[in-house]
Amino acid sequence: MTLIRILCLLGGLVLLASIIWAIGAWDGGFMDAINWLVSESWGVVTLIDLYLGFFFIAVFIWLLEPNRAIALLFILPLPFLGNVWAALWMAWRLARVIRARRPETA
Repeated sequence: MTLIRILCLLGGLVLLASIIWAIGAWDGGFMDAINWLVSESWGVVTLIDLYLGFFFIAVFIWLLEPNRAIALLFILPLPFLGNVWAALWMAWRLARVIRARRPETA
């Protein structure tokens, strides 16, 4: 379990590093990047896939997080902080979620 949590955290850090790299490498502004992305059909598909994934992880967090305030703390920023934020929740809560879902042995 620890390995999976570490991999979630590392994945989030790699994604964060790639975002920082892309910000530094892009010549135009953020809106130029969005305009470029939505000008291509596969760019639109990618955005739909991305935001549908945010919705799926939001449902997952809502159903599995016992504290509704913490659930909202992780759900509401998802469209802005993306999967970096989702990876942080996964690394933090995954072991507890799995333990809570395992049947008790007598």
